[in-house]
Amino acid sequence: MTYVKFFCITGLFYLLTGCILTPTVLTTTEINTRVDRDLQQLTSNQAPVLAPIDLYEAMARALKYNLEAKVEVMKTMLAHQNLDLAHYDLLPKLVANAGYDGRNNFSGARSRSLLSGQTSLEPSTSSDKNLFSTDLSLSWDVLDFGLSYVRAQQAADDVLIAEEEKRRVAHRVIQEVRKAYWRAVSADRMLGPLAHLDDWVTKALKNARAIHQRHLDSPLASLQYQRELMTTHNEIQKLHHQLSLAKIELATLMNLPPGETYELVLPEHPGTIPDMTIALETLERQALENRPELRTIDYRKRIQAKETKAAILEMLPNLNLQFGPNYNSNSFLFNNHWLTYGAKVSWNLLNLFRQPAHFKRLEAQKDVLDAQSVALTMAVMTQVHVSVAQLTAARLEVRNTKRYHETQKKISEQVQTYWVTNRLSEQTVIRERLNNLLAEIRHNVAMADLEAAYANLLGAVGEDPVPIVTPDANMTALANALRTRWNVFVETDGTDERTAERS
Repeated sequence: MTYVKFFCITGLFYLLTGCILTPTVLTTTEINTRVDRDLQQLTSNQAPVLAPIDLYEAMARALKYNLEAKVEVMKTMLAHQNLDLAHYDLLPKLVANAGYDGRNNFSGARSRSLLSGQTSLEPSTSSDKNLFSTDLSLSWDVLDFGLSYVRAQQAADDVLIAEEEKRRVAHRVIQEVRKAYWRAVSADRMLGPLAHLDDWVTKALKNARAIHQRHLDSPLASLQYQRELMTTHNEIQKLHHQLSLAKIELATLMNLPPGETYELVLPEHPGTIPDMTIALETLERQALENRPELRTIDYRKRIQAKETKAAILEMLPNLNLQFGPNYNSNSFLFNNHWLTYGAKVSWNLLNLFRQPAHFKRLEAQKDVLDAQSVALTMAVMTQVHVSVAQLTAARLEVRNTKRYHETQKKISEQVQTYWVTNRLSEQTVIRERLNNLLAEIRHNVAMADLEAAYANLLGAVGEDPVPIVTPDANMTALANALRTRWNVFVETDGTDERTAERS
């Protein structure tokens, strides 16, 4: 009775303690520890930037170190681990048990006759005070094996879905890196001349204000000149801000530490733009066969079909087989060691009433996947047409901006010549120099848009822009593999200019 009171009091104490728990706010130390850990892991194990970065190293860094791409790689690894774990569920269960039982007196009993009601034997025992027992039970559940086999197949399809999602993210990262890289190259080319022109405008504005204060010119003309110079200064500042963000965006894609300075290789753009010679019908078919989103739907359909098989298995009777050795230390036993074996059949009859509703739900899920596949097919075909139209428009924009820049460059040269001979005002020279810089920036932006449109078309048709390399490949190997892979895309396009640019 004393033991009962002790356990009751102890249980009541723990119950009351659990009822008065209050929320615990994170401490400053815990928050600082989390911040320091995240900052340390943000750029850990990354190859340092030791030389100017070219396009393929930028793509390699983004694929290897971009945080979103890292998440997809980790999801793929998790899917593989889930598949490995599902394989173990196919094995039978082998359970080892060991136990000890004791009491302060012997366990005894008497017998009473059911007919006369008299006690027929003196109190007796057939058990020791202290007992030790062990057993090793091998059991195999046939129904669980079948369900585990289906779940393992579904886990294998989950691995393939994770691979397709990783490929989709790689498509998007490559597209963003190519566009950001060419914008950053344009920034490196333009920031110097833009700063020089800004200094000139600042000096001209200072002189114009001095002229106005000394009344050396018409007040209206002087103020209008100052207004035009200030407008030009504001435009230069906006352009400087936009161009400066380009390298920050590229650094973010490559997961470089914020504020880290780096240099870019400044390649020359090709003189001509290749034409797309593949028929739209061929591109549509290729997209419908290769797009990761559609393949993901196909794998989900396979998972859903296997779920139907699992529902059918759940309706069947279950057969459980058991076998194993046993030991008990009881001295009253005639055999302290023995083997047990047996078989048991069980059947949950209520599943017969539950499964029709389950099958209806699975059929509804199948209809949803079919509808998603049809809708995604239309979306993919539309994206192919849009991508081709964007590539055509980008190619035309490059031609137009190139011609405009060439014309503006000749105008600037003529204006410079006339200004040297004092035949034009400084205001006209500044305006035309700004127009020349704007024309060159527009041409560079158009080239960046063309590169992004080309990568977007490859992503729309499902071409895999990422070569197959080992996960632990170094930066140089991955960059070289990307260069080789993109040269394949260039050669299949039937052009030489892009090959010359990328070699």
